[in-house]
Amino acid sequence: MKLKIAKLPGDGIGPEVVAQAVKVVDAVCARYGHEVEYREALVGACAIDATCSAYPEETHRICLESDAVLFGAVGDPKYDNDPTAKVRPETGLLAMRKQLGLYANLRPVETFKSLVHKSPLKEDLVDGADFLCVRELTGGMYFGAKGREDGGDTAYDTNIYHRFEIERILKLAFEYARRRRRHLTVVDKANVLESSRLWRQIAKEMEPQYPDVQVDYMFVDNAAMKLITGPKFFDVLVTENTFGDILTDEASCVSGSMGLLASASVGEHTSLFEPIHGSYPQAAGKNIANPLATILSAAMMFEYAFGLMKEGAAIRKAVTESIDNNIVTEDLAGSGKAYSTSEVGDWVASNIR
Repeated sequence: MKLKIAKLPGDGIGPEVVAQAVKVVDAVCARYGHEVEYREALVGACAIDATCSAYPEETHRICLESDAVLFGAVGDPKYDNDPTAKVRPETGLLAMRKQLGLYANLRPVETFKSLVHKSPLKEDLVDGADFLCVRELTGGMYFGAKGREDGGDTAYDTNIYHRFEIERILKLAFEYARRRRRHLTVVDKANVLESSRLWRQIAKEMEPQYPDVQVDYMFVDNAAMKLITGPKFFDVLVTENTFGDILTDEASCVSGSMGLLASASVGEHTSLFEPIHGSYPQAAGKNIANPLATILSAAMMFEYAFGLMKEGAAIRKAVTESIDNNIVTEDLAGSGKAYSTSEVGDWVASNIR
């Protein structure tokens, strides 16, 4: 099978971790007889520096012409610390999601037996936790009207959702629940927000179409508490954009490291696969960042974009074995030896071969 992959390393540690995922993709293709073609493109701060656009038209064209996008991260302190900047790296990420129609972000959260002690939560709470967060990705406050008034002293962000946006993400969540343990939790703030009341109304309307799925409803503040006090309660969790952004980062406490959480963004055009940890500029260029989330994102790419389940399983097996053998970076090493980003990538790729 020929795989056409757009490679968007982005900013910060993005180029380092994507390079390790590419090693692993190459190893999988060599083992299973696939041919892979990469096309690299700019996004984020590096794209602004080169083209004055955070998501250049050339990058968008390359993404559309590819079968999948392997993405690193965007973000740079020089923009974070300048609230007046007219173009920001994150603008490129939002534009990419919107233009590719990536309306659903899928973030699996699971634990590794040999790492449950790394979680800040008690081992008996997290051991065996395994759930999927489904986050709406192209609506809500991040894309609603925003601005300043009163000479800049009043700011507003509009949280707007349309029925079709809610229906399509809920349909996806119901279907994933059917493939898993048939339990769906709809997270909203329907006691306060009108947009959340629409979410809950539509979910209630759709429930009868999925009689085999147990559905419960949870306010976002309660869901945030439940993620910490009882994460094994969840199977599939679905929510709107802003809530999902916050809750999925919080869920990193379950696995013990943001460096282990992969994600897929799917929708109307080419699907995108990325780690959730961001650009981590403090570690950029130091060869210390954990590449496993990006490598696990590559596993999701084989499974979700290409339907190659054996290949994805081979990556997951190699990652688990790297953790079990303590071939890990400093965030997971504890008092043991810390391996570099590239050493972990080399080990996982070699294990697959």
